[in-house]
Amino acid sequence: MTRDLVMLPPLDETTQAWADAVAQAAPGLRVCVAPDRAAALRLLPQAEAAFGTLDAELLSVADKLQWLQAPMAAPPAGFFFPELVAHPVQVTNFRGIYNDHVATHAVAMLLALARGLPRYMRQQTRGEWIRHLADEDILHLPQSTVLVVGVGGIGAEIARLVSAFGAKVIGVDPRRTDRPEGMAEIHPPQALDRLLATADAVILTLPHTPESEGLINAARLALMRPRALLVNIGRGATVQLDAVVQALRQQRLGGAALDVFEQEPLPSDHPLWQEPRALLTPHVAVVGPYIVERRLAVLCDNAQRFESGRALLNVVDKALWY
Repeated sequence: MTRDLVMLPPLDETTQAWADAVAQAAPGLRVCVAPDRAAALRLLPQAEAAFGTLDAELLSVADKLQWLQAPMAAPPAGFFFPELVAHPVQVTNFRGIYNDHVATHAVAMLLALARGLPRYMRQQTRGEWIRHLADEDILHLPQSTVLVVGVGGIGAEIARLVSAFGAKVIGVDPRRTDRPEGMAEIHPPQALDRLLATADAVILTLPHTPESEGLINAARLALMRPRALLVNIGRGATVQLDAVVQALRQQRLGGAALDVFEQEPLPSDHPLWQEPRALLTPHVAVVGPYIVERRLAVLCDNAQRFESGRALLNVVDKALWY
């Protein structure tokens, strides 16, 4: 029996090619492209599967929907709304396809902070030759403890890479109890406050969930060592930027490297841009080769699995948003 999969708007130049690829990979699915909202409302009542983002109205007409492939690895706040959480539809995402790129970016940020590179980058634009040779300004990784908060695929890859520099890597994760390669210890979230006080660097890889929103605030920054480094390549909503600015200005934080922010784009007049010990990149940790191909491969694989009644990949706990 043929079942329908709807490609939801907004569409881009790859949508039709992706629809064709899914139809070829899973010939038992009839892939329908909805160019606009009206088309989506017309097609969804007969659809058993969909790719993209739904809202409450679209979901309300999707009586047959069994599988929704989210368009991102970690969809933004609002993707999981109460009606979707309560609905029996299985939601899958694209987690895993960015592990190498994001982990490399995180480690590059950590190394830059460890060697004080943000200061020299600013000097370069001014043509200044000023050598800062204070040993205490350098984080010597072989004698350091790096705390990775969120030990999914990205966090595990960060642990492997950072441990190669000799650092002791410890992790915090609500689900995982096994230690990936390079990680010396792994702890539940209840241990976070205690572990923050032991870390020379903290790397956040967390998705945005009700529990993680605003996790790193003034109180938790105050628990960290005065020269500790903070790296966030997870989601911007997990770190309160005003608290980071104050911690940097008051010399309670050794440096901060952020790829994601509470507000994106970060306003050009935000004080973080001028902080000498801050390193900012505009949400580009995911950038790298083969991402489009990897996304399509996951979608096609799940389409084949759905067609044959097999377990889907990357099923999300909707109540937790990941």
